[in-house]
Amino acid sequence: MKLTFVLTKLARGALTLLLAVTFVFIVLRASGDPAQIMMSDEASPDAIARFRQRWGLDRSYLEQYLTYLSAIAQGDFGLSFRDGRPALELVMERVPVTLLLGSTAFMITLVLGIPSGIFAALSRGKLVDQLTMSATIFGHSVPNFFLGIILILVFSMTLRWLPSSGTGTIWHLLMPAITLGTGAAATIARFTRSSVLDVLHQPFMRTAKAKGIPYDRRVLRHALPNAAIPVVTVVGMRIGGLIGGAVTIETVFAWPGVGLLLVNSVNQRDLAVVQAVVLLIALTMVVVNLCVDLAYGWLDPRIELHNKRAVKA
Repeated sequence: MKLTFVLTKLARGALTLLLAVTFVFIVLRASGDPAQIMMSDEASPDAIARFRQRWGLDRSYLEQYLTYLSAIAQGDFGLSFRDGRPALELVMERVPVTLLLGSTAFMITLVLGIPSGIFAALSRGKLVDQLTMSATIFGHSVPNFFLGIILILVFSMTLRWLPSSGTGTIWHLLMPAITLGTGAAATIARFTRSSVLDVLHQPFMRTAKAKGIPYDRRVLRHALPNAAIPVVTVVGMRIGGLIGGAVTIETVFAWPGVGLLLVNSVNQRDLAVVQAVVLLIALTMVVVNLCVDLAYGWLDPRIELHNKRAVKA
């Protein structure tokens, strides 16, 4: 793989991070004065002015923005308005819990999505295919937060089998992970089915059949490896969807992760924490997309060649 291909992807990732930081910086400050929210209603104008001066909110937006970029370049993500602790420290405390939820949901996504899509493609038009596609339509259509509420009503409030919130045991993890993983599994199943069906009708598959290669071998050694190339892209995109969906799911199940921290910090206008969380999420998605691009270029060298020609044009 050419070094220019990697450097191009890295440059695009860095630009994406800069745009994400800039967008969040502008939106947070345009949505209201944090001093008015953090201070009590009885606070005097002098107290509010001192608060704004202490946190640099009395400066112009441009000066605040340049100061923030300079601080990030030095590894300083600012302090939390609420308790004065480093914002990055608060975020990193929540990362392991979110990683546990995200990785479990991702495993559920792969275990449910890819095999069901393959079986549906190999059984096209049969009952298995129809049931699988019906399930994927349901999983893709129902919002994650609504499914989470239904699971809480059934398994926590009615049957009392599972805890409705919190963390600590595998039983706390079960419903949030299922809720977060099923929607992505439905998308991957539908895309895997389409990809496998497309490969099965390619000329090289008919050639392999004409040569007398057994059906199982044609599927395992010819169809699935070629069908996996576009599926890799969708899986990478769904990882980003899991990261974004964790914000909603953690709120529904009171899962003490980065997503819940983000929601609480937005409500309290804790600027440094919100900016640190958004930057972390953006960085994660950029890294995931970079890995997908590199894997895609490695699996299909034509991608790299296409990019090279596009640059020359």
